[in-house]
Amino acid sequence: MADSMQMGTRRFGRVNWLGFYTLIKREVMRFTVVWTQTLLAPLATAALFLMIFSIAIGKQRGDVMGVPFTHFIAPGILMMTVIQNAFANTSSSILISKVQGNIVDTLMPPLSPLELVLGYLIGGIARGVCVALAIGLGLTLVLGLPIAHPLWALVFVIMGAGMLGAIGILAGVFANKFDQMAAITNFIVTPLAFLSGTFYSVQALPAGVQKLTHFNPIFYLIDGVRFGVLGVSDSSPWLGLAVTGGFTTAVAFATWNMFRTGYRLKA
Repeated sequence: MADSMQMGTRRFGRVNWLGFYTLIKREVMRFTVVWTQTLLAPLATAALFLMIFSIAIGKQRGDVMGVPFTHFIAPGILMMTVIQNAFANTSSSILISKVQGNIVDTLMPPLSPLELVLGYLIGGIARGVCVALAIGLGLTLVLGLPIAHPLWALVFVIMGAGMLGAIGILAGVFANKFDQMAAITNFIVTPLAFLSGTFYSVQALPAGVQKLTHFNPIFYLIDGVRFGVLGVSDSSPWLGLAVTGGFTTAVAFATWNMFRTGYRLKA
């Protein structure tokens, strides 16, 4: 009884459902209230990427892995946009709270480290999925792009948003200033995204570079969603699912440990 009173809003065992729901709602509302910036802008950026590459080298490039070049790069652009937005959602939420000094408002409620991590992650995944749906609808309408394996495409979109959402939490906790976050974005996240087969097949690379690319977890996200949309890929989707699942779990565990110990969160 005393434990129940101390936990306040906790129900059904050790989970604070009300607090957990409130955190998720806050993270989702962060991007829905400014949807022109968080949903419409990525759609416009993806359309520009597709248009520029199609005009510049689309006709000269010919087919890639048996599909038109424009169709080949479309899933990569979709996934690249998804992961960028998932990363931005979680990393900016934590960093802004730290800079403004109100991170304590998130840490003080009776939320466990796991609930905090999952709350931030679900917000990032929600934004990533919304972006994917918007871009996917646009690709279907404009290119007439069929979806070869819808379930695989959805799984990799969710996995991609989850992975970069977890990395975003890690970056948000680690960074104390906006320039630190900019350095992580510009020198780690963006290069990994661009050098992951978004605009090319890794089969066109030298053997040594191909092997190096397979150490990039984002490669498996790009390749997986390409398999889901087009039915072609450079590697097995099952391998991609195993690699990305393991990597996401490892990063999520690291973020859980940061919240558990208060690393760079508590003064």
